[in-house]
Amino acid sequence: MSDFTFWDVVRNLLTGLQWTLALSLVAFIGGGVIGLLVMVMRTARGTLPRHVARTYIELFQGTPLLMQLFLVFFGVALAGVEISPWMAAAIALTLFTSAYLAEIWRGCVEAIPNGQWEASSSLALNRLEQLRYVILPQALRIAVAPTVGFSVQVVKGTAVTSIIGFTELTKTGGMLANATFEPFMVYGLVALGYFLLCYPLSLSARYLERRLHASA
Repeated sequence: MSDFTFWDVVRNLLTGLQWTLALSLVAFIGGGVIGLLVMVMRTARGTLPRHVARTYIELFQGTPLLMQLFLVFFGVALAGVEISPWMAAAIALTLFTSAYLAEIWRGCVEAIPNGQWEASSSLALNRLEQLRYVILPQALRIAVAPTVGFSVQVVKGTAVTSIIGFTELTKTGGMLANATFEPFMVYGLVALGYFLLCYPLSLSARYLERRLHASA
């Protein structure tokens, strides 16, 4: 194993795991903020905001995350702006996440009966007030489980960012495998790291889904 001990490998992988977790949180929080705005546009009465939001969603859902990473990382550099792998990864994964969250939340909003819209309209509430005070509180209950479930995809999506040089868990594992000549052991630990991040999220999503269905 060259000059690396087993605990040296574990320590370095834990550092990579921290960066994976940090990128996941940034992408999920940033994607949630943007996704909420896109969802509001997607459910608006006006034709223009609906078309803009639909185009945005289809653009990011219809292209591979890897291509989006390349466009951000190399495209911004071609414009003469220096961008780090961390920043490129955060931007690309945030936009990717926002498109999927917007569509998940749109489905949850549209699952609310039309009678709720009509009842809130009779209270002289405008569209945003209807969403804020009547529709979103009900849609939130439906959205919790699929949103938590999608967070697993965000965590796993961070692995792609190793292609542009961002040193997260997968990239760290690749470098350690080359240095130690122990790829099976290293990538086994990498897989264990992703499992420890994703499995609790998957369990939480299933638990919330069962609980919400039981109380419906």
